[in-house]
Amino acid sequence: MVFEAKNNAIRLASKFARLLAVRVTILTLLSILMAPSAMLANCQLGLEAASHLDPGFDSLYDLNFNAAQTQFSDWKARYPDDPLGPAAAASAYLFREFDRLGVLQSELFRDDQTFHQRKKLTSDPRLKALFDSELTLSETLAAKQLAKDPASVNALLAMTMANGLHADYAALIERKDGASLSYTRKGRKSAEKLLMVDSGCYDAYLALGVENYLLGIKPAPVRWILKVGGANTNRDQGLRELELTAERGHFLKPFAKLLLAVAALRRHDGQNAKLILTDLHCEFPHNLLYEHELARLEAERAD
Repeated sequence: MVFEAKNNAIRLASKFARLLAVRVTILTLLSILMAPSAMLANCQLGLEAASHLDPGFDSLYDLNFNAAQTQFSDWKARYPDDPLGPAAAASAYLFREFDRLGVLQSELFRDDQTFHQRKKLTSDPRLKALFDSELTLSETLAAKQLAKDPASVNALLAMTMANGLHADYAALIERKDGASLSYTRKGRKSAEKLLMVDSGCYDAYLALGVENYLLGIKPAPVRWILKVGGANTNRDQGLRELELTAERGHFLKPFAKLLLAVAALRRHDGQNAKLILTDLHCEFPHNLLYEHELARLEAERAD
């Protein structure tokens, strides 16, 4: 009887751990997607390269995928050996698919039960082939750079991005949580190496903040199990890391603000969430996620 109860507890904890790990993957992906141009001040490519990536990620934030792909293609032509080009292109393909399938709805961020009950989606085979091709190229180029220079910021960032992109496709489209968790672990190792190389990359702290906050709000027994497994579960530290990116980050400032709005929604602070979302909606008027959330807040207030 005791043995059976113990096994049931372990299975339940494992289930929680898998679900939470995938939730972290989702938000980590979104933070990783916007990181390259924020890092370029510390890279050898300099301001010229940044000027070509910045508009692409601006367009991606505003869901203008054609413009984003044009900018990323120009980057790839100028720097064919840099792994960030194909990683960025892969992110645009993934976001295009997310948008088509309606993946990035707020329910995924605000409600664990809705996320857990998500359905396996039907992907576009053409976009999947393009996505896979760009990731393979990015990983190949990054491996070559890391073989020459283990501290290459671009290569570490590209590897982090690639694993995050793999993880989110598996989790959100294919619903392969085991594969997603595996990619998440690989991506986290690359992210930690990146931060060791340059701790001043404030955008990179977003991934740590997401993990700390999302896992830190879970019940104590679950946090203990996750912490034993190597996860970061400090909620307050997570919020501080998110605020750091929101204040001092570059391209990740808007996304860090979104996550702070999500945190406000989870603690039923609608007023603060509304202020943050209104600011984001003004900056990216074509991204309907912010408008959708504001409409939801107004509806909830009216009830």
